[in-house]
Amino acid sequence: MDYKAIGKKIISLVGGTENIRQLTHCATRLRFEFYKKEKVDVKSIENIPGVIGVVEKGGQFQVIIGNEVQTAFRAISEEMKHSEENDGNRELDREEKTTIVNRIISVISTTFTPVIPALIGGGMIKAVLSILVLAKLVDPSESTYSILTFISDAPFYFMPVLLAYGAAMKFKCNPILAITMACALLHPSWNGMVEAGESITFFGIPVVLVNYSSSVVPIILSVWIMSYVERFAEKYSPSVIKFFLKPLLIMFIAIPIALLGVGPFGNLLNDIVQTGATVLNEKVSWLIPMLMGAFQPFLTLTGTAWAMTPIATGQISSLGYEVVNGPGMLASNIAQGGATLAVAFKTKNKELKQMAASSGFTAVMGITEPCLYGVLLKLKRPLIASMIGGAAGGIYAGISGLVRYAFVSPGLTAIPAFIGENPWNVVHALITIVISFVVGFAASWLLGFQESTEVEGTSKKDGVSGEWIKAPVTGRAAELSEVADDVFAKEVLGKGAAIFPEEGRVYAPGSGEITIFFETGHAIGMKLDNGAEVLIHVGIDTVNLQGKYFTPKVKAGSRVEAGELLLEFDLQAIAEEGYDTVIPIIVTNTPNYRDVELTTCGQKKAGENLLGLV
Repeated sequence: MDYKAIGKKIISLVGGTENIRQLTHCATRLRFEFYKKEKVDVKSIENIPGVIGVVEKGGQFQVIIGNEVQTAFRAISEEMKHSEENDGNRELDREEKTTIVNRIISVISTTFTPVIPALIGGGMIKAVLSILVLAKLVDPSESTYSILTFISDAPFYFMPVLLAYGAAMKFKCNPILAITMACALLHPSWNGMVEAGESITFFGIPVVLVNYSSSVVPIILSVWIMSYVERFAEKYSPSVIKFFLKPLLIMFIAIPIALLGVGPFGNLLNDIVQTGATVLNEKVSWLIPMLMGAFQPFLTLTGTAWAMTPIATGQISSLGYEVVNGPGMLASNIAQGGATLAVAFKTKNKELKQMAASSGFTAVMGITEPCLYGVLLKLKRPLIASMIGGAAGGIYAGISGLVRYAFVSPGLTAIPAFIGENPWNVVHALITIVISFVVGFAASWLLGFQESTEVEGTSKKDGVSGEWIKAPVTGRAAELSEVADDVFAKEVLGKGAAIFPEEGRVYAPGSGEITIFFETGHAIGMKLDNGAEVLIHVGIDTVNLQGKYFTPKVKAGSRVEAGELLLEFDLQAIAEEGYDTVIPIIVTNTPNYRDVELTTCGQKKAGENLLGLV
């Protein structure tokens, strides 16, 4: 799959780079914020081969790509660089109005996304160090232990510095000045004043002494305030002296405001949240892991899973471990993997079996989006089973006092993150994994699932539900294996058939909507009224013709009826250019059906039954 091409295709469907206000990514998804949401063609993005799904929650538009998300991200970022100079002229107040909850989640998501690699790296070093100590390969009294300790602690101690960058990206202000403000909050002289505990003032105003190391909320609020100070300085600084006056005003105004008011207020909020989580864990230790284990799939779907991140990272920074995110997520991820693997063992559909097996394995490793969007959501009952398994594992995790010592996506590969001072903690993690997997797998097996949905009123004949895809072109019908391209021949995109055309006209294979019509004219995507999603690809590598010899008759988004002319192409000219003119017809949502059957090979006229949906 060409994820670089997917990235570029997404750009055209979101209204171009000029409509992208913010772009970040996590382990599996692209996270967009737009100036004008109405420019985004959601349906067409959902139908791009390689896109697992689309989520519009948490103040962001999220495109789920999977493990190759960085490739698509880089492609989009490269295109955005060409318009970087215009970014400063975009008005901040053009941001779409949304709820306060969505705004908060959006801020958390955008701020934390760039920080995650550092947190994972530091957390895993801490986990590896624990293993080395247990194996007596490193002595805690030696300098090696001390060096690895401060390396692992660095991302957490300097959390305000790391978060300042992401917050500056979110609030569209100077990231270097934001980082400078965070450095001021962590300056040794300031920490010395805090440790001394003596009352201090700033121009006669009392200053609250707060240790900002490892804090989260204060720097986010401070950068937010700084963004307004920066706009003020930009507006009122004379152009002749703006170069040095603007940073002077920003630092002279914003940093004292942070020390005098915003920082202490943010620290108070930070303490309130941490205290609330601690009280809940002490009084009802099973509650948070159970809820996280059961409802993590919905937090992922709605993009609100980030809401708990500040609490989790705050606990790791201050306590050395966290109980809010990790234990429940471990149970949920493993349960989703177990429920999905049960589908892989039970289904007779080869495509579904392959998808469930691969995505189920990925889930137990810690990445659940592929199985969540590719299997659980579509089949529904296994999703319920995964919630049952996650809740069961979460209850045990809470009762046993399971904690996570490192910030990593919980799964089998993250077991070292549960190794720490308490040697029994990793044992409880393993038991949580077993409970979650077994219950999720068993519940999915017992609840079962419906692999395909028959259309009401259709009659079965020879195993076909009555849903047909018509031949879109006249010519010789053949199996996909005859196509001289492995992507089609090996059914990577789905099952279907091939037609070696005798004329240069493509007709609608059924009534429905044109979801994609490539600018080059060589490929058409349709969603038929019977639910089938069909790709008609004229020729092999004909994209290189850049639209030459192709004459589209409809546009993306058009409603068409069965047999309506979609495209004319010069069959002879394309062949003379040296291109293979075979036309693969692919059902891209093949996993929704038990099978996709070619009626017969041989001569077909446009409009005759070509593929039966079982």
